[in-house]
Amino acid sequence: MTQIPVRNPHTGDIDYAFVEPTNSELASKISRLRENQLDWSSLQVSDRGEILRQFADGLARHKDQLAQALCIDTGRWRLSVMEVDALEAITHSRVNQAIVTLQTKRMESESIDISHLQVFVPYPVVGVISPWNYPLILSFLDAVPALLAGCSVIIKPSEVTPRFIEAVNQVLSDTVELGAVVDVVPGTASTGNNLIDLVDAINFTGSVETGRQVATRAANQLKPAFLELGGKDPAIVLESADIERAAQAILHCATVNTGQACFSIERVYVHEALATKFIDLISSLAEEISLNTEDPAKGAIGPIISAKQIQVIDLHLKDARNKMASFLTGGIIEHHGGSWLRPTVVTDVDHSMLLMRKETFAPIIPIMTFRKTSEAVYLANDSEYGLSAAVFGDLDKSEAVALKLDAGGIYCNDVDLIGSAHESAEKMSFKNSGLGGSRYGPEGITRFTRKQSVVFQHGSGVTIDDL
Repeated sequence: MTQIPVRNPHTGDIDYAFVEPTNSELASKISRLRENQLDWSSLQVSDRGEILRQFADGLARHKDQLAQALCIDTGRWRLSVMEVDALEAITHSRVNQAIVTLQTKRMESESIDISHLQVFVPYPVVGVISPWNYPLILSFLDAVPALLAGCSVIIKPSEVTPRFIEAVNQVLSDTVELGAVVDVVPGTASTGNNLIDLVDAINFTGSVETGRQVATRAANQLKPAFLELGGKDPAIVLESADIERAAQAILHCATVNTGQACFSIERVYVHEALATKFIDLISSLAEEISLNTEDPAKGAIGPIISAKQIQVIDLHLKDARNKMASFLTGGIIEHHGGSWLRPTVVTDVDHSMLLMRKETFAPIIPIMTFRKTSEAVYLANDSEYGLSAAVFGDLDKSEAVALKLDAGGIYCNDVDLIGSAHESAEKMSFKNSGLGGSRYGPEGITRFTRKQSVVFQHGSGVTIDDL
C-alpha cells in the first residue's frame, strides 16, 4: 500500500496521509458504477432530482464536519463554510434546470410526414478530476449535472486537499441510490491517469499543463474531455469608471481565497487619467486586509495551499523585481508555519514579466496604464488565456469593450458574475483556458449526454423507384 503524505497549509506540517487505490481497486469501483448506472439512467429526471435534493439536505446536516475538514485542507474557515452552503444551493438550482432541459421532446419537421424524438443519452461513467483551491465545490460542480443527466460519476480530488473525502462520502452514503452511482477516491496523478482509461468521459479542472496531458490521453481513446483550465483574467478600468467601485471589486476578486482561483483578477489596465487616484485607493484598501496566521476563522487572507505554488509565486515575484517593477504593498512571502502573501499591488510592470503572462494564483494586483481604449483591449487580449475578464465604466462603453475581448465570460462593473447568471448564461473557455462546451447554463447539463434522434416516417417511404 502506498501512503501519500499531506501537508497542512496553515501549520506547514505533514500531519495526514492516505492510501492510494491500486488500478484493480479503481477498476472494481468503476465497474460497480457502470453496472448501477443502468438503473439510475432509467429513472425519470425528476426522480434523480429528488435524490440529488436529498444529497443537498445531507450537506446541510453534515455541514460542520465538512467545513472542518475543508478548513484543515485549505487553511481558511469562512470560505470552507461557503463551499458547503454554495454546493447545497447549486444542487437545488441544477435540479430545477435539469427537469426542463432534459425533457425528451417529440418534434415535427417541415415535412408533415416526418417527426422525430429528441433523446438525451448519458455517458455511462464520467470521471471528474478536481483541483485543490475549492475542493468541495469543484469536485461536484460538474458531477451534479452529470448525475442529473443520468451518468454515474467517480471523483478524484487533488492529493493536496483530500481530508474532506471521508466527510463527503458519509453524505453520499446517507442516500443509498446516490451512493450506488457516485464514488469519491483519493489519489495522485497516477490514479487520475488510470481513471481516464476506465471512464467514458472525463471532466478536468486545473492547470493548462496538466489539462494538455488529460486531453491527449482522452483523445487517444476517442473520449470526450471537458477542460476548465487556468486564467490570467484582466480588468479594464475605463475613464468613465467609478473608481471606488472598481477598486473594491478588483481587490476582492484578486485576493479572495488568497488569489487561488481561476477567475482571479491577475492583470489590471487603468486609464491614465484615473491611474494615480486608483492606485492610491487600491493600495490603501490592500493595506487594510489582514492575514489569518493566528486563527483560520480570523483574517481575510489564508495561507498558500499548495507547497508547489509557493515556488511559482516566488519565481514570479523575483522576475518582476529583477525587471524593476515597483511593489507598493506586500510582495514578500511570509512564513508562519505555513506561507502567506499579503495583498500585493505592483506598478511599473509590462508584458515581459511572468507576473503579467503566466497564472500566478496569488493575491497580486499588477497595474498598467493606457491612453486609448484600443490599447487596453490589445493588452487584455495579449495572453494565452481566455477564461474571463472585467470592464468598469459607463454601461454602453463597457459593453463595447467587452465584445472585443477574447474571453468566455465578461463582467461589466463587477467581477465573477457567472455564478449569479449560471441558469441561463453559457460561457466557454477561450484559448488555452479550456475546451469542451459551457460549464454553465443548459449546456452544463447536456454536455454529459449524447443527442439521439429517433425519426419516424408517417407517409410512404422510399422505394427502388426513387433510385
